[in-house]
Amino acid sequence: MSYVIEGSTGPWEIVVGLEVHAQVISKSKLFSGASTLFGGEPNTHVSLIDAGFPGMLPVINRECVAQAVRTGLGLKARINLESRFDRKNYFYADLPQGYQISQFAHPIIGEGKIEIELSDGSTREIGITRLHLEQDAGKLMHDQDPKRSFVDLNRAGVALMEIVSEPDIRTPEEAGAYLRKLRQILRYLGTCDGNMDEGSMRADVNVSVRKAGEPFRTRCEIKNVNSIRFVTQAIEIEAARQVEIWESGGEVDQETRLFDPGRGETRSLRSKEDAHDYRYFPDPDLLPLVIEQSWVDQLKACLPELPDEKRARLQKEYGITAYDAGVLVAEQAIADFYETVAKGRDGKSAAAWMTGDFFAALNRTGKSIEESPVGADKLGAMLDLIADGTINGKIAKEVLETMFETGEAPLEIVERKGLRQVTDTGAIEKAADEVLAKNADKLEQYLGGKDKLFGFFVGQVMKATQGKANPAMVNEILKKKIHG
Repeated sequence: MSYVIEGSTGPWEIVVGLEVHAQVISKSKLFSGASTLFGGEPNTHVSLIDAGFPGMLPVINRECVAQAVRTGLGLKARINLESRFDRKNYFYADLPQGYQISQFAHPIIGEGKIEIELSDGSTREIGITRLHLEQDAGKLMHDQDPKRSFVDLNRAGVALMEIVSEPDIRTPEEAGAYLRKLRQILRYLGTCDGNMDEGSMRADVNVSVRKAGEPFRTRCEIKNVNSIRFVTQAIEIEAARQVEIWESGGEVDQETRLFDPGRGETRSLRSKEDAHDYRYFPDPDLLPLVIEQSWVDQLKACLPELPDEKRARLQKEYGITAYDAGVLVAEQAIADFYETVAKGRDGKSAAAWMTGDFFAALNRTGKSIEESPVGADKLGAMLDLIADGTINGKIAKEVLETMFETGEAPLEIVERKGLRQVTDTGAIEKAADEVLAKNADKLEQYLGGKDKLFGFFVGQVMKATQGKANPAMVNEILKKKIHG
């Protein structure tokens, strides 16, 4: 379903394609042995190759190539056994060689696809045009001196995968879903960490608008957007700008723009270059990249289970809903945690506790699943105490809260606090008798047809037993006492 902008001349459709730059997880750079660690002092992770010294020859990093192939396999894309590196020529202060080594006519990965899930439960397939390898540029620093800019080359030469989508995206929501799904796949594969705040994944957003049934109109590229929220905002704002231009009789210029989230606007950066402006030609220092199908097959055999397959399996094996499965496979660490908890137990109950009280406790304490003071073994042990009747659901909430505070095992907490569930029929019957005697008026109303008051009696008995009574037994005993 298209996201329609209502203009003075009627509805307009948005057309979006995304170019995602994903930093490859590797210990060293694409063509040098310099470190790729984030956060080093400026210009401490730089080799002579990265700095563009004359006579330095690049050497391809095999692991970076493997990471690109793994990503292509994860995107169900065509793997090109022969590809080529080209020089993309342009001048910028943080590009010491005066060109970028990239891939143009012959990328390592061809057409692929990603299936995205939308909020209404529907799915859409977004085409991948290509994935190519290239080296990153450095970083200009404008806030170090009032009159001069400085350059940090730590990032120069780091391997990037540029993943280009087809112009299949029609709404800001679809763009967000695409980026989340792509980041999820990259993280599962271990090929990019997807940390947009550190710049290891960023998007160039190509936006145009058109009337229904028209061919594509002129697009504008919004450069280096570093959050999913900003991508969706930029699409809405840029599309509205273009509609206003077309409807006023103007022409949209093909150009590169910047998104300013503070002002809620896009601003012109430069006219959009075409490929011939970069004078692409094969890099004379690098032979064509030729890989063997047998190597590709080896990499494929070692791929982890990917999100779509994992979601389907969790639904089938543990009987959980599609929604819960989607939440639990969002991150591989969460999915692994869930499977440890659910193994040999009730999968639905494990999913309910994880997506409910457990996630709420993580949010409240500001911890990730890896930092959780309650491990999968302890959460599973708590579910065992519920299953065998040692505690009920209400007590379990208190136990879980204490586990987050102290890190104790659930049974230790139950014993220390005296939280064992009351399953003594006599004790529950006594509490029920007292509740019914104290609330004779409400009992009369209940017998007169106010059925909802039964819940009141259950609540009062639970309160009298400090929440420790077995709820099923409370219900059964009250029914017998009231109805005989």
